[in-house]
Amino acid sequence: MAEFFSKASCALRWAPASSSSMTPSIRRLIKICYLLALMIVAYWVLWFAHRSLVASENTRVYMNFEQAFPLADGFIVSFLLLSAWALRRGSSLAVLFLLLGAGSGFYLGGMDVLFDLEHGIWLKGSNGIIELCINIATFVAATTLARFTWRARRALDHDTSRTTPRAR
Repeated sequence: MAEFFSKASCALRWAPASSSSMTPSIRRLIKICYLLALMIVAYWVLWFAHRSLVASENTRVYMNFEQAFPLADGFIVSFLLLSAWALRRGSSLAVLFLLLGAGSGFYLGGMDVLFDLEHGIWLKGSNGIIELCINIATFVAATTLARFTWRARRALDHDTSRTTPRAR
């Protein structure tokens, strides 16, 4: 995955709309958006269906903190799905939605890490390790999406859905 993001902006020649005209880099980015959205949804399904698999502890403070995240994670999922949609369409909105998703990931990751550090969550056994891995994955995904989007922004900003040229 790292190889994809380090080379993608150099090799990106974006011709959207039909999957046959999309570059492999764009197809992979769409798949990554779907995968990240699926992982977030899967976490919340586990949280509500079998909480002991993902909860690091059972204190009221921890539960209240975690219960504040579904809406914000829903925004991230929405931004990821909108990113995939915009990439498929060849819309420059992909830049906006990718950066919104990445920025949301940084913000929520920062909140989560601060809480985990203040409450020693990472030291709470195997579920604490899972929480640490989620924190790391959040920052890796946000950094990767932001870096790729910023480096490829000019190629991604070629919006074929507009009928008039955009003033620069």
